[in-house]
Formats: sequence, C-alpha cells, structure tokens
Amino acid sequence: MRPLRTLARRALPLLLLAAAGTPAAAQEPAPDREGLGTWITLGTNAGPVVVPERSQPANLLRLAGKDYLVDVGDGAAGRMEQAGVQSRAVDAIFLSHLHFDHTGGLAAVLGLRFQTSARDPLTIYGPPGTRELVEGLLASMVPGVTANYGVEGAPPVDHRAGITVRELRDGDRIEVDGMTVTVARNTHYSFPEGSAMAQRFQSLSLRFDLPGRAIVYTGDTGPSARLEELAKGADLMVAEMMDIPLTIARLIAANPGIPEGQLQAMQTHLSHHHLSPADLGALAARADVGGLVVTHFSGWDAGSPEHFAYLTTLSAAYPGPFEIADDMDAF
Repeated sequence: MRPLRTLARRALPLLLLAAAGTPAAAQEPAPDREGLGTWITLGTNAGPVVVPERSQPANLLRLAGKDYLVDVGDGAAGRMEQAGVQSRAVDAIFLSHLHFDHTGGLAAVLGLRFQTSARDPLTIYGPPGTRELVEGLLASMVPGVTANYGVEGAPPVDHRAGITVRELRDGDRIEVDGMTVTVARNTHYSFPEGSAMAQRFQSLSLRFDLPGRAIVYTGDTGPSARLEELAKGADLMVAEMMDIPLTIARLIAANPGIPEGQLQAMQTHLSHHHLSPADLGALAARADVGGLVVTHFSGWDAGSPEHFAYLTTLSAAYPGPFEIADDMDAF
C-alpha cells in the first residue's frame, strides 16, 4: 500500500489500497474497508483519444458486498474481471453523462450479463437520455439474442428482463442499498438555461453518502458552483483533470483532417467544459474535501517534468492528500 501523494501540509487520512497491475489486484477483489466502501478506478484515460496504458473512464464502488459501476467506458468488462467482479454480479450502474468514452463499455456489460444468464435485477441510473441509450443497446442485441447459441429448439430468453432505467436530474436524491446518492448538474454542457437542449440533456456529478464516509464523483465538468456545493466536506473527491492545451494538440494530431467547424467546437468544449490542474486544485480547496483522486486524466506521463508541474499546481491550491490514479487503483 502507498499513501495518496502530498506535497502539502496535511496528514494522510486515506490510503491507496492496491497498485495498478499488481498480481494481488488481478487475483483478489479489493476489500471494502470496514464498511467504508472501496472506490476502484477501472479506467482513467480521458477520451476521445485512446492510449494503450489506460482504459476509458469507468469506476467500481464496492460497499457491503455489493458492486456498483460508475460510468462504463470501453474496457470496463475486462477491468471488472481484474477486480474480481463478473458482469452478471453488478448490482447497479450509474452514468454521469452520455458521451461515448463514458458509455462505450455498457453494451459489453449488458451482453455478457445476458450470456451468463444473469437473473438478478439491474437498475441503470443516469441523466436524461439514459433510457433512450439503454433501449437502443438492448435493440442492438436482438440478432445475437435470437440466434443465441445456435441450438435448434432452445427456448427464447428475454434479454430485457430485470433491466430498468431511472433517469435523474439536477438536485435529485435517492436511496440505494443503504447509501444516499445526490446529483448535481455540472458545466460539461453549456446549453442556454431553459433551452430545449438544456432540458433534454444534463451532465451530472454524483455524491455517494455511505454509512462511513462520503465520496463525490465529478464526472466530466468545468468549474461549477453546483459541484462545489455538492462536494462540500466530502471525505474523497474523484475528479477529472486535463492538460487542455496538450489535449487539443493531441486531438489535432490524431485527426489531421478534422473540419474547421468541428475543431472549433471541440476546442471550445475542452477549454470551458473540463478542469485544468489549477481549476481542480481550487475546486478541491473550496469544497474542503478530505482527499482527492484524479481520474479522466489527459496529460504528460508520470516521471516527466511536465507531469511534476501538475503536482505542484495541485499542491499550491489544495492542502490535502491527492493522487493521479492509474487503472485498477483502489481507494
């Protein structure tokens, strides 16, 4: 075990329980720390540009013998296996928003759940549009479900059985298996207030108040007063962070023929709808969270001078412990 990184002035109340890629992390599920809940960063790479070292954004919250997915990016099913959790055993799924890097693994989870004859009910919680997303994925499964294993006379199976969707909006608070989940609309979208698009789509941050501690997941967002209020006093904040100029440069390099209008829209989105290291440090400090875990990371790799600059920027603003997480870290 190694502590959350700190270049600052406060003691380390939180521990990193499992390092990414270790045999222990691959063979045994990370424990639920005395009922406090364990948060596992299954995938930590910010989309849309993929990298071989990190999967797309996905997380696993383990509490009192139950397992909850929080975002389901591409590669989530394989990372779940590393954590010792099969797709059929997922107790609920929470989606922060509907961008493809956060939902690309949901089809695999639903398909594998069908193929392993899961019987337990599954509720998928998410922002407006989640029902449309899930219905589309279930419709895409029909050919494979109909052919199934190719055995003549095999009884049909309803692959929709037990799957329900509950859409959440800004300010909603629900009870799930003894924890309270509160959501707040953040600034990952900037549709005009009251517009049809603002009504139709929301990007959410989620607060999980467990019996022993509170964990806030920012999802994707820019600076946000609603998020800051949601995170007040939380024991742990799991937050996105991007080197925005570098991300824009990498996007252009990966898509040299991108149309000018689309490029301008992406540059605006990255510049205003995401958190830079300085933004995140200020947010964590104002919210007075007990510890900070950085995920949805896009930037220079650890060991480089540029990466060290992220650490000093965070530490200058936020006096608590923090860690830039890797896939399969557990907190």
